[in-house]
Amino acid sequence: MALLHCTAGAADALGLDVVALHVHHGLQVDADAWAERVQSACKRWSLRFDMRRLAGKPAKGDSIEAWARRGRYLALAAMARETGAGIVLLAHHQQDQAETFLLQALRGAGPAGLAAMPARVERDGIVWARPWLIQPAQAIEAYARRHRLQFVVDPSNADPRFTRSRLRAQVLPVLQQSFAGAASLLAESAARNAEAQTLLDEVGQADLAAIGDGTALRLVPWRALSDARRRNVLRLWLRQALGRGAPQTLLERLMHELPGTGVAEWPALGVTLRRYRGRLMPVPAQAMATAGPALPLQAAIDGAGTYAVRAQPGRLHVVATRAGGVPLASLRDAQWRARTGGERFQRAAGTPPRSLKKQFQAAGVAAWQRDAPLLLSADGRLLFVPGLGTDARALAVAGEPRFELSWEPD
Repeated sequence: MALLHCTAGAADALGLDVVALHVHHGLQVDADAWAERVQSACKRWSLRFDMRRLAGKPAKGDSIEAWARRGRYLALAAMARETGAGIVLLAHHQQDQAETFLLQALRGAGPAGLAAMPARVERDGIVWARPWLIQPAQAIEAYARRHRLQFVVDPSNADPRFTRSRLRAQVLPVLQQSFAGAASLLAESAARNAEAQTLLDEVGQADLAAIGDGTALRLVPWRALSDARRRNVLRLWLRQALGRGAPQTLLERLMHELPGTGVAEWPALGVTLRRYRGRLMPVPAQAMATAGPALPLQAAIDGAGTYAVRAQPGRLHVVATRAGGVPLASLRDAQWRARTGGERFQRAAGTPPRSLKKQFQAAGVAAWQRDAPLLLSADGRLLFVPGLGTDARALAVAGEPRFELSWEPD
């Protein structure tokens, strides 16, 4: 309420619109009254008001705090987009930051976790900012008293069932009594960790640019790095490959086992990490189909463009070319077909057609990457094989419009 009051005053002088976004979690008996209080204040201050009530409830075994936090940020983001807001202000303060730092430290977090809450971050086109992150809680309470603001104290803040509540009530007061300015010092440490994490990310990005190969990680140059840089770039690569931070147990296992040789694999969060021919690469759990009927394109090939295959994780890129390429006539009414066995592929004119297995082996295509569907013309001629390219027998003759084909897996 203090942040809303302060923001409204500042925005009025700047000619900006302020919208109060309220999330009704449905967890407290007085939650309806809280929403009405915020709406009433917005009417007095001539501010827009929007509210969302969270649906459902935490799943069995799920943390109420985690469920509420996920739902709250999803609701805030949805309301911000609907109201056209480009920035969402959050009222976290110095003590909140100190509590978050301690919680992360007790979980064994590294610099990323010990950086606690960022003062400003952009996600999906929305800026999330915490302008009062360096302000002590007492300063905000004094502001509320000075302006005679009515506010609610959530009773769950004192509920010992919740980890943060126990830390707030039992641990932080002792630290503040024993160490002057403890909350401020912990918040400053979080800021230093944020700087350290930024530096680690920059070094990791530079290392990844040097030793990455598409979605794969080249292991020979990776092994040449120092232990700390190997860990750092591997952690960054895993975050990109998995779409989220990797468990520390997975990182430690890879650090121990990756220096080995030969084919190996590690299951990880919906994908399989495979070591193959000196590279570590992620393989989606949803493999390409290996049997079944024709797999139609989402649109008929009628020229240059990108064409998706229904229910298949990848796209076919078609680009006009002056050399090589497949005639457009062959591409019209072409169909994707799953491998059935016995198919033969000709890599270049003047070379004999060979089985797909031998061609894949010669090209170094990993075994788990060989199940992509094959593109055949309407009369059954092999046109294109993901991982190998265009069959030489399908190339256009002189004078025909021709198109180069390439496959982009998800």
